[in-house]
Amino acid sequence: MSSKPLARQLENSDVGVYECEIHLKFRLVEEKSLLSDPEQILQVLLEALCEGQDEFLEYLQTNVKAYEISEFKASPQMRRQLMRLRNSNET
Repeated sequence: MSSKPLARQLENSDVGVYECEIHLKFRLVEEKSLLSDPEQILQVLLEALCEGQDEFLEYLQTNVKAYEISEFKASPQMRRQLMRLRNSNET
């Protein structure tokens, strides 16, 4: 997962801080050893989502919520990044 925003999304737009929640329920055909590590499951799922749905992944339920929050609720590191993005748009 990349922490760099896409440049084309920043052109001609303001940036903000968003809180996002994703609930996915899915079935996955995978090696049994994978299930012991939640981070590995997440990595495999993210790779599968990027590649597109196939016969090894079946979505059962998807719920996504995203809303803008006050930048003051963000961490100091995130606020610094937000200021950098805004300053880079001005030049």
